[in-house]
Amino acid sequence: MEKLKGAISAFLKNAGLEKGVKQNNAILIWENVVGKKIAENTNPEKVEHGVLTIKTENASWRQELLFKKGEIIIKLNKELGQKTIKEIKFI
Repeated sequence: MEKLKGAISAFLKNAGLEKGVKQNNAILIWENVVGKKIAENTNPEKVEHGVLTIKTENASWRQELLFKKGEIIIKLNKELGQKTIKEIKFI
């Protein structure tokens, strides 16, 4: 299994896809990073060029999350490794 994992990692790196895959992993780990309550009121839409777009349930959630944005970016990057997510856009 480790050989397969290594081969996939090498392929992604050589093909220049490693960064994109890491960025999109932010969508997969969103709930684990922000918790169930926030995850229930948000939906990670996409990641482009290090910018994670999150759709919020309403303006109140959007405002609340703007205050927590820096903290969330730090937590995401800690899980993803490196500075994968540079910005979060709440819509």
